Amino acid sequence: MTRGFRNRIPRVNSDQEGATLVEFAMIAPVFFLMLMGLFDFGFQIYAQSVVQGAVHSAARDTSLENGAGKLAAIDEAVTRQVVRIAPGSNITFERKNYASFSDIGRAEDFVDTNGNSKCDNGESFEDINRNKVWDADRGATGVGGARDAVLYTASARFDRLFPFYAMIGLPPQSTVTGQTVLRNQPYQEQGARDPVVETCP
Repeated sequence: MTRGFRNRIPRVNSDQEGATLVEFAMIAPVFFLMLMGLFDFGFQIYAQSVVQGAVHSAARDTSLENGAGKLAAIDEAVTRQVVRIAPGSNITFERKNYASFSDIGRAEDFVDTNGNSKCDNGESFEDINRNKVWDADRGATGVGGARDAVLYTASARFDRLFPFYAMIGLPPQSTVTGQTVLRNQPYQEQGARDPVVETCP
């Protein structure tokens, strides 16, 4: 009897019936989470391209002489395109104008008396946008005037498409941003941007 029992042991060890099902049950959760993450990433890329395309198209209308009077309609056109793919999106818009393309992203100049690379301790600075505080970006809010360079930004925040975001370490909402810059048409002479000298606290 002992011999018969021993003869059955190799057969039990070599029986792999149902092993594939068990292995699939082990890897399926990880596989599906990776798949959801891939889908979410793909949707972010698609949403980014839609926002960028909408912004680029709308910016042209902003650069016209009568563009300043149609900003609400221009932003609404962008909103309509975005909500088609991401319903319920919260979309914010920002426009900053500069004297030239080279000014975009440039800080306002200041006299760094103490050499700490910060505008402080009463150091003077050129208030290009005239908001009475030193800015790391000298752009002024709005579309500006003729020949000004305008940076147009739209940011769309929306709920994630797939419900498993928490399991793969993602926040419940996603934000995509589109930007473009155009020069306003030369419908008149460009206005002067004489800076006012202010002091940092």
